[in-house]
Amino acid sequence: MPEVSLLDRRESRLQGPRQDQALSLARRFPSLIVAAREVAASVLHGVHGRRRAGLGETFWQFRPFVAGESTSRIDWRRSARDERLYVREREWEAAHTVMLWIDRSASMHFSSKLALQPKIDRALVLGLAAADLLIRGGERVGLLGLTRPLAARNIVERFAEVLLAEERGQGYEPAELAPVDSLPRNSQAVLIGDLLSDPKDIAAMIDSISQRGARGHLIMIADPVEETFPFAGHVEFIDVDSPARLRVGEAQSFRPDYVRRLTAHRDLIRAAARARGWTLMLHRTDRPASEALLALRMQLEANSPNAAAGLAI
Repeated sequence: MPEVSLLDRRESRLQGPRQDQALSLARRFPSLIVAAREVAASVLHGVHGRRRAGLGETFWQFRPFVAGESTSRIDWRRSARDERLYVREREWEAAHTVMLWIDRSASMHFSSKLALQPKIDRALVLGLAAADLLIRGGERVGLLGLTRPLAARNIVERFAEVLLAEERGQGYEPAELAPVDSLPRNSQAVLIGDLLSDPKDIAAMIDSISQRGARGHLIMIADPVEETFPFAGHVEFIDVDSPARLRVGEAQSFRPDYVRRLTAHRDLIRAAARARGWTLMLHRTDRPASEALLALRMQLEANSPNAAAGLAI
């Protein structure tokens, strides 16, 4: 049986030239911005903000005084209204930095009839929604290789403008892997893409980012067709990253080998991530974007520098 390359994983569907893809994406950006804000708002209702006790200026709550604490922390005005002593707690306000990268390479433009949207649209919605959610939580967010960390309320629109400007740039060709420069030390990196590059290259990227002192989170975007390989009979597979084509008969006979190779590919990436303390999440485009965003939120909280100190985002 011939080998089934991971590059031959997509439904037989020709993509237009790079310029056509960029124009099509530009037309969809307004709706993607709206979708990102809606997803962020839906997740925001399900989680609390960064309201934790700590250093800061914003009042959070009163709590009973504990023996052994400094009496300078007692709020005498509040205590005078009761028979107990109370301490005025302040909200923790030390923001940390999250750097985002969104894969916009050719394979990300694929979409099957089973998907709710193309992989690139889902990746952009997740990335922009994550930025919006983090900014609302008081964090600083940047686009890896494109912007410095920002804390702007209109972060979704600003990031969309930066991404569109890059898409329209002369000779721009999107990279399949994230750049490893411009990473602030002790920041967190969130990389969103289909992760179909060589596992060795992905492992090298993870190592390079980790060596700069950053933690990382990988979100693997997959179309349902890439998961299930539902092809049968005579099928032509077209690689969107090269002129390669593969015509096969009885495509269903390739399914076990395809699943085995895909599983092995992901296992290698998962091992590389685990070795550096990174997280890896698989998200299918037939599932709601809010599921992935909520899971990412929880991972960012668990892996933040403040969580290690007993604080949470």
